[in-house]
Amino acid sequence: MEYRFLGRSGFKVPALSFGTGTFGGKGELFAAWGDTDAKQARRLVDICLDAGLNMFDSADVYSGGEAERILGEAIKGRRDQALVSTKATFRFDDGPNSAGSSRFHLINAVDAALKRLGTDYVDLFQLHGFDAMTPVEETLSTLDDLVRAGKIRYLGVSNFSGWHLMKSLAAAERHGWSRYVANQTYYSLIGRDYEWELMPLGLDQGVGAVVWSPLGWGRLTGRIRRGQPRPEVSRLPGSADYGPPVDEEYLYRVVDALDEIAAETGRSVPQVALNWLLQRPTVSTVVIGARNEEQLKQNLGAVGWNLSPEQVARLDAASAVTLPYPYWHQRGFAERNPAPV
Repeated sequence: MEYRFLGRSGFKVPALSFGTGTFGGKGELFAAWGDTDAKQARRLVDICLDAGLNMFDSADVYSGGEAERILGEAIKGRRDQALVSTKATFRFDDGPNSAGSSRFHLINAVDAALKRLGTDYVDLFQLHGFDAMTPVEETLSTLDDLVRAGKIRYLGVSNFSGWHLMKSLAAAERHGWSRYVANQTYYSLIGRDYEWELMPLGLDQGVGAVVWSPLGWGRLTGRIRRGQPRPEVSRLPGSADYGPPVDEEYLYRVVDALDEIAAETGRSVPQVALNWLLQRPTVSTVVIGARNEEQLKQNLGAVGWNLSPEQVARLDAASAVTLPYPYWHQRGFAERNPAPV
């Protein structure tokens, strides 16, 4: 396993990390990914650790906290071997302060997560979304207090826009608070919006990408082919509206290129798609998921080799789209606004 620095920090994380969204299977939205129990989870963690994958990502809303509890069970007795990442911000229950990034909610959310995980600290804590109702100073000062208390070691965000993240980084710099070093972001060969603004920001400010849904909401698993019946591949089965829409012809163009390169390399389509991401600027770790051992072992095959520059260029070309304004205009002034490479 390759290990990389998480943004502009001295903290190293594995190039692949494991997402626990499939753990638990309780509740509604986030339970649809899977129903892995504690025994199965421990076996998956065994495989990950044997492969050098030692970072496990969760969130309080995954199965209403059950995913965190199962992860805690799976790493019990070997906490020192594992890096634990979790998230909070989204509504957890019906309480008036059970959502957002207020001091009240964050302190309660972190303490509750630590209890479910059976640990004294989390290695990486991320805000799951931006809370426009809470001043960023309140959020950042609270997170800094939690870092100083030893409950959190590194900070990150998820699903922020560029100005959300930059405003927060500026406030942290101004007050001398702990700053965000990670951005858990959607990024894939069929979802390259991250490159427009967040990637240049990450390069400039030293924020590493923690990539979620790297297979494009389940569309790049190798089960979709041009001219074949479409299987149900939504990341949230039956809930495709939660995923970003993808033009059908565009998807087939990318899958065609993936198929060609998979044949050339002797790798699977998901392995090629994951390897492409691992060669992108700012990417610190790519979060993979698996409902069973075979899926996990297949995804682990994305490391230990590299696509050739020519193959990367072909995938770049197949997945290229016209950028929205002002990004297409800025690309026209490439002399002073080069694309991230």
